Amino acid sequence: MMNTYSVLAKILVLTFVVTSIPFCSSSNTSKRYQFNVEWKNITRVCSTKAILTVNGEYPGPTIAVNEGDDVEIKVTNGVSINTTIHWHGIKQLRTGWADGPAYVTQCPITPGRSYTYKFTVTGQRGTLWWHAHIAWQRATVYGAIIIYPRMPYPFAAPVEAEIPIIFGEWWNLPVEGIEDEMYKYGSGPNSSDAYTINGLPGSLYPCSVKDTFIQTVEHDKIYMLRIINAALNDELFFAISNHTLTVVEVDASYTKPFDTEAIMITPGQTYTVLLNTNQHKPDSSGLFVMAARPYLTTVFPFDNSTTIGFLKYKGSKAEHMVLPKPSNLVLPRHLPRMEDHAYATKFVSKLRSLGTTRYPCKVPKKIDKRVVITISLNLQDCPANETCKGFNEKRYAASMNNQSFVRPMTSILEWHYKNYSSMQYSHDFPLQPPHVFDYTGVDPLTHNLNPNFGTKLFAVEYGTRLEIVLQDTSFLNLENHPIHIHGHNFFVVGRGFGNFNAEKDTTQYNLVDPPERNTVGVPMGGWAAIRINADNPGVWFMHCHLEEHTSWGLASGFIVKDGVKPSQRLLPPPDDLPPC
Repeated sequence: MMNTYSVLAKILVLTFVVTSIPFCSSSNTSKRYQFNVEWKNITRVCSTKAILTVNGEYPGPTIAVNEGDDVEIKVTNGVSINTTIHWHGIKQLRTGWADGPAYVTQCPITPGRSYTYKFTVTGQRGTLWWHAHIAWQRATVYGAIIIYPRMPYPFAAPVEAEIPIIFGEWWNLPVEGIEDEMYKYGSGPNSSDAYTINGLPGSLYPCSVKDTFIQTVEHDKIYMLRIINAALNDELFFAISNHTLTVVEVDASYTKPFDTEAIMITPGQTYTVLLNTNQHKPDSSGLFVMAARPYLTTVFPFDNSTTIGFLKYKGSKAEHMVLPKPSNLVLPRHLPRMEDHAYATKFVSKLRSLGTTRYPCKVPKKIDKRVVITISLNLQDCPANETCKGFNEKRYAASMNNQSFVRPMTSILEWHYKNYSSMQYSHDFPLQPPHVFDYTGVDPLTHNLNPNFGTKLFAVEYGTRLEIVLQDTSFLNLENHPIHIHGHNFFVVGRGFGNFNAEKDTTQYNLVDPPERNTVGVPMGGWAAIRINADNPGVWFMHCHLEEHTSWGLASGFIVKDGVKPSQRLLPPPDDLPPC
């Protein structure tokens, strides 16, 4: 295998180039990238349109770095609308200025301007990703981040090569206007027209036989699949016919390995899995279907379709075969049905931190503060003289503890750093639900709390051992919500169904080897408890990674105050920080 630090993962029409597996040296290096945000005409599903891209690539370029590297990425905005980039899962220790969510840690990069994101990759290794973090631009502006470890992988299997698998969604109409329409009418979004694998929808969609992902592999090898869900609004099931996947890492944190026939991955999450190409049946064509379809937990309209690709064995009949017609395709028999809640629950329950001496599980055993947050979809009465297109001619909204988040027109982090008194945001986000009720048992339509709108956060001291309980509610719809927290990893110490009961449920917490993540799926009709070592000063966004819910206001954030030592304080802002 080549010893290279670069990832040559380039999507061609039917071919994907895999990379060998390097390990970095003990010395830190610097990596520099140039990102140019620009339009490019792309044809998918019988439709050609101009989409936002980075460097003209869809998906965008892979960021390949080593654990401990200093990274600089200069982003130049070459289009006529504002933009920002978020490095999803990078902890940004003391470098919140590089985190990327618009109006939270920075003002947007305006047309014709540039901003250089600078951060150090500290104590992380594995698969992460980057994406635009303003409006719905991440529909097409996204790519992989691969962090190579200093030490050999903590599993014995010799890895032949790695294969990025990035799921996305494609709209035939321009996606830029979707959020504007939602704001104007309080409506829900149009469903996407296709799901994609590495930007390709696959042959089940119209006009898409040539836009099908095909990966050639050799017999009896171990491949590392780096799986990313960049879809805007859908959790997905994924499986490969006749093959078992071994999960070894989630969200750039090692796990105890386990085998599975399929995975469930929410938007924002990443999985690294091992694939053993061990199929030797004499009558086998050597061509195996891989497929992803939605995990359905919503009553709202959704994209009821399936994206497929193919695994092609080198030296098999498949090398000379024409792709089978869609009518002759058989999906993986172990691909879960869309509403297989039992499979999704069982799969997630298998996740455990590796928890070795070299890679310890640093879950807080005790806590200093517990915050309980209800997650709700809401309806608002339509204002006078306006047209509303939500349910019953009302406006859709979403909230945490009945607070619907409104992004200010300035950078919260900058105002916090400069200690400005602000009418733009406040520190009084409620730490408990304002109303106690049967959160998961009320009638979805007759019970509804009109949320308050504003920019409310809460603040904690540096070093706080923080527990956040995320509680689903049945307003409008019981639903699985992928909640992403910026600036910190956390440990998922408990999950359950129904209403969280502190006296009962905390006794069942896993405080030995809970999975370490940056995005957690709060189960439909249930709750998830996470624990955080709040040791990264700054302002950190917390939001649902279903983009429609974030647009409706399902978000908040928290401030970690500076500590006493210089190493516990937020660094000064860079000179090129974009102004508002």
